[in-house]
Amino acid sequence: MTDSTKSRVRGVDKRRRLTAAAAQVLHRQGVERTTIADIAKTADVPVGNVYYYFKTKDELVQAALSEHEGSLAELTAELDKLPDPLDRLKALVEAWVSQRDTAARYGCPTGTLAAELDKRADGTLDREVGRVIRVLLDWAEDQFRALGLPDPGDLAVTLVAGYQGMSLLTNALRDPDIMTREGDRLIRWLDTLTSGT
Repeated sequence: MTDSTKSRVRGVDKRRRLTAAAAQVLHRQGVERTTIADIAKTADVPVGNVYYYFKTKDELVQAALSEHEGSLAELTAELDKLPDPLDRLKALVEAWVSQRDTAARYGCPTGTLAAELDKRADGTLDREVGRVIRVLLDWAEDQFRALGLPDPGDLAVTLVAGYQGMSLLTNALRDPDIMTREGDRLIRWLDTLTSGT
């Protein structure tokens, strides 16, 4: 491997670490309380180097959103390996519930960013969050459509709204059991949708 290639690989690794750190720190602390130094420290990258990859904190927020979208793509790709759309939807709910302790402490990573970024006057990054949420809605809609259910888009909104609601309450009340109970309720709801088919 040449020195140039090694340098490029290190650069990609630093950028990747910064992106992952941005997603993690922004989820824990929120946009306004997070500094570039916080992200640099978590990524184990000197603060001065951050500006080589990301010129502003907003670029780091955008990178964090891309990280969330990438994680969602990985999750749905795994779920797509299940042969039955109903099983995919149930496994999605189970994946949400498995994050109950994190949700109790910090809420939903994408949902909390959406709520915080919506309050900003510039109105750019909040649209980016909406795009990430739209990916999840579209995937869920495809599952409901594959099940042959009417109004698959509305069902997807109900499912994702249920998740966002249980995540918000779990966080607000610091009670992971809410996520468990409401996740069970969502799975029972999913079963009722297909019980007549």
